[in-house]
Amino acid sequence: MDIKYIKEYRKLGLNIAYYRKERGYTQMVLSELLDIDRTHMSAIERAESGASIDVLFRLSDVLDVPVHKFLEFRD
Repeated sequence: MDIKYIKEYRKLGLNIAYYRKERGYTQMVLSELLDIDRTHMSAIERAESGASIDVLFRLSDVLDVPVHKFLEFRD
């Protein structure tokens, strides 16, 4: 994870958390659906870890959100 993109990682994490909560999922439930550890899901949302493209594709499938929506950064 390149620290110079930390603002983008934070926005990505906020978007993922937004869509997760909109669907009524806890981090635990979502991480189980994605087949990743809950601590990794938490780290992605807090911008402490990056998400692989595979995880983004699985998030898109599970949350029924196009991948590009996770990368639309509002001010």
